Amino acid sequence: MVWQYLWLIPLGVILGAVGTLIGAGGGFVLMPILLLLYPKEQPEILTSISLAVVFFNALSGSYAYGKMKRIDYRSMLLFSAASIPGAVLGALTTSMVPRWLFDVLLGVLMVGASIFLALRPLKEGARSAAPSRSCPERTIEDSKGVVHRYSYNPVLGAALSFVVGYVSSLLGLGGGIIHVPLMVNVLSFPVHIATATSHSVLAVTALAGTVAHIVAGEFSHGVRRTVCLALGVIIGAQLGAHLSCRLRGTWILRGLALALCLVGIRILHTALTSHGP
Repeated sequence: MVWQYLWLIPLGVILGAVGTLIGAGGGFVLMPILLLLYPKEQPEILTSISLAVVFFNALSGSYAYGKMKRIDYRSMLLFSAASIPGAVLGALTTSMVPRWLFDVLLGVLMVGASIFLALRPLKEGARSAAPSRSCPERTIEDSKGVVHRYSYNPVLGAALSFVVGYVSSLLGLGGGIIHVPLMVNVLSFPVHIATATSHSVLAVTALAGTVAHIVAGEFSHGVRRTVCLALGVIIGAQLGAHLSCRLRGTWILRGLALALCLVGIRILHTALTSHGP
């Protein structure tokens, strides 16, 4: 019955707001919840639900960020083209990973990402690479008239996006929890541009992973749950995008690090106490 899934709508609102606020799509929160709610479900079913919800969240959030003029569309197209093959490969690999190992990998990744952020605290206006032929300068002026100037190596950016696409699709996270820290700390993107651009890349990557799961026949058991969650995240994404205007970039990343650590520890605890090889 559909009514038994209606409680997922308000959950989706929360996921959408939090995910869009930090450019992570909400998958980093949704996947642990799905793992706890459905301990006997196969990983490929849960990742297909998560990726589909991340797609709707990212699509809604990208619309809001687009109106704020914070998306670097040229970089978005480059990163999306690189991440699509990785996302498809990751989706096809999920079914080969045992549930206990899947849980451990997800927990370790989340805790590791939080430690990375804690050890490399971000300063507003982090210094970017000097503009050159291999690292051309990017200039973005948002809707408030704030000008963001930065430069990065596009080859490195594409390579990182492929890896992010694979890992995120494999674990059903959407990729933002990995992509945003890398864009800020390695590629020297301004935080707000990174969260907005990453969110638009998420829409493309999550769609590619979802389509791969549909073709593999792994999505049919999660349609009702996906619909309810998607209704919530579409609303929540708009809320998260507007909240991002009120928060400094450093606080966004600090919130991301704390959330990653807490959820990662929780899922590792569950994996090590409830599952075994």
